[in-house]
Amino acid sequence: MMTDNPPQHMETLSTPVISLPRHPNPTTLTVNNGHQHHPHPVFSLIKQCKNIKQLKQIHTQMLRTGLFFDPYSASKLFTPCALGTFSSLEYAREMFDQIPQPNLYTWNTLIRAYSSSAEPIQSFMIFLQLVYNSPYFPNEFTFPFVIKAAARLVQFRVGQAIHGMVIKSSFEDDLFISNSLIHFYAICGDLAMAYCVFVMIGKKDVVSWNSMISGFVQGGFFEKAIELYREMEMENVKPDEVTMVAVLSACAKKRDLEFGRWVCSYIEKNGIKMDLTLSNAMLDMYVKCGSLEDAKSLFDKMEEKDIVSWTTMIDGYAKLGEFDAAMSVLAAVPIQQIATWNALISAYEQNGKPNEALSIFHEQLSKNVNPDEFTFVSVLSACAQLGAMDIGVQIHAKMKKQGIKLNCYLTTSLIDMYTKCGNLDKALEVFHTVKSRDVFVWSTMIAGFAMYGRGRDALDLFSRMQEAKVKPNAVTFTNVLCACSHSGLVDEGRMFFNQMEPVYGVVPGVKHYTCMVDMLGRAGLLDEAVEFIEKMPIVPGASVWGALLGACKIHENVELAEYACSHLLELEPENHGALVLLSNIYAKTGKWDNVSELRKHMRVSGLKKEPGCSSIEVNGEIHKFLAGESSHPLCKEIYSKLDEIVARLKSFGYVPNRSHLLQLVEEEDVQEQALNLHSERLAIAYGLISVEPSQPIRIVKNLRVCGDCHSVAKLISKLYNREILLRDRYRFHHFSGGNCSCMDYW
Repeated sequence: MMTDNPPQHMETLSTPVISLPRHPNPTTLTVNNGHQHHPHPVFSLIKQCKNIKQLKQIHTQMLRTGLFFDPYSASKLFTPCALGTFSSLEYAREMFDQIPQPNLYTWNTLIRAYSSSAEPIQSFMIFLQLVYNSPYFPNEFTFPFVIKAAARLVQFRVGQAIHGMVIKSSFEDDLFISNSLIHFYAICGDLAMAYCVFVMIGKKDVVSWNSMISGFVQGGFFEKAIELYREMEMENVKPDEVTMVAVLSACAKKRDLEFGRWVCSYIEKNGIKMDLTLSNAMLDMYVKCGSLEDAKSLFDKMEEKDIVSWTTMIDGYAKLGEFDAAMSVLAAVPIQQIATWNALISAYEQNGKPNEALSIFHEQLSKNVNPDEFTFVSVLSACAQLGAMDIGVQIHAKMKKQGIKLNCYLTTSLIDMYTKCGNLDKALEVFHTVKSRDVFVWSTMIAGFAMYGRGRDALDLFSRMQEAKVKPNAVTFTNVLCACSHSGLVDEGRMFFNQMEPVYGVVPGVKHYTCMVDMLGRAGLLDEAVEFIEKMPIVPGASVWGALLGACKIHENVELAEYACSHLLELEPENHGALVLLSNIYAKTGKWDNVSELRKHMRVSGLKKEPGCSSIEVNGEIHKFLAGESSHPLCKEIYSKLDEIVARLKSFGYVPNRSHLLQLVEEEDVQEQALNLHSERLAIAYGLISVEPSQPIRIVKNLRVCGDCHSVAKLISKLYNREILLRDRYRFHHFSGGNCSCMDYW
């Protein structure tokens, strides 16, 4: 049943119930409603208009003379108002509503204008009015623009319904409509349907090929895009600059420098127009394929450069670690924009240089370049890496001051920052404050609980996530299984792992298998862990054998440790961490000859143990300590505090656990001194003299905290009545009153 009032809300778009009107286009009506028109003097005035004000004056004159009520004359005025260089869509809509009987050309013009506007949904609403309330039937000029609107809205069912109307209207052979449908289906991710439309086109033009090639690139089918390009050449269809941009993008994604260079050569030989977009695509291809020499050569030759050009070069240098060159390019940018700063900050952060990322961020602020949401995501991640909560809090405050609205990316970054900086309560506050939570927001909060050993809370949150109808993904399950592992929830872990594919449609990957081995190993179920590895449907990776080796250390199983280590070294011969772990196991079980042999092997092989490093933030400044650190400005005070700590620990009955030493040291006093100089103890000592007693001492360590330091931290928290939050490589330890949040299960 038809209605006189077309729906006005987005929900309507989910129900494709469009039916054809009973009245086809009247055969006597043409674009000008069947009347023969002689050029009216006012039409030439319309062509001469230079701004909307002049158009409005002519509109007023046409209303007075009655000329505006002639559909053809109205369409002549309406077109520049809706589509001209000085168009006003708001005014055009008001004008349209004044036309008693707009002709089909005017309807199509309004649909077209809205399809490119900030409100493409209005294009579809006008289309519905045309179908239901006008004497006209949509024609071949109507459908391409309403399909474009559906593509911009990514409304799959709406586009399907319109496609159905196209077929019923016998317009399926129209080339422009077919090209629009290819683009629509590609945007919506249905490349099979896009390709189906493509192959049905009898005589394809370059737009047909471009739409399909671009669709394959956007969908991640880069090889297929290049194959289609070669097929296009065989069909003797001459590619244009749009084709080459898509093909270069495929080369960039495939990291295919050889073919990319061939494409660049083809462009030059065939005289394809080198506009800025194509130059930037070439530049991006060279950078992504790792050929900065080619990129630099092209960049220097480019007569015109925009923000994309500069940003691409900065990003290329930074991602290859050539930060000085990246900074030089940034300094040369004529007008420094936020995108160029973001490229450099992001590259530093993603390449393990969080301090430098924050330094660039502060420099950006000093140049009065306001950060955007992409900046904040990167700098919050840098704070998370460092455990720099004071800086993170300042950044959060700046976001509020700037009026930045929290989208899911920013929410995820804030939760991640607060959890990794040791403030789980603040992370929860952010989580509960936001209205929009996608799968990554939920997964990050679950990960936070997992890091703190709060497995039950993590599983409760997972249940709430399902109640909220948010579908878990692979990341969610990694975090859920980690929570089970860190909390000893073995039965629950087995259950969730077994449900992943049949219940949730998530195929377990290597991370999930690693979590399971870690969980079983921590719980002492070493035989089950080995059996689990043997039955894995995928080849066990280094992380799987590393998890088993770690479990062997906890449970002092030398034979199984040697078995796991041998498999791990087959995959990663230069994995010094595996040898250190095995050395630890030998030391813990008193096999000092094996320790010496391993250490000798590492020296001969040139393998070096990653040095333990602990950092602590005090008043927004990060202080780093290596084992035996002696370069800190307060070194004397730190060691004096350490002596005091040792004395108090001994009076309390503390006895060092020397099995945590990595090498045989015979003198007991030297053994004890070696333990006392571990980086986390130096950081704790500095925290005791620098952090206010009312504030927790927050420390980040790059390696797993050793058992003796764990025991010492518990005692210090009781003797000094201080909270200590220590994040090691795998999890958080919250020491308070002589206890640890991990309950010694870590």
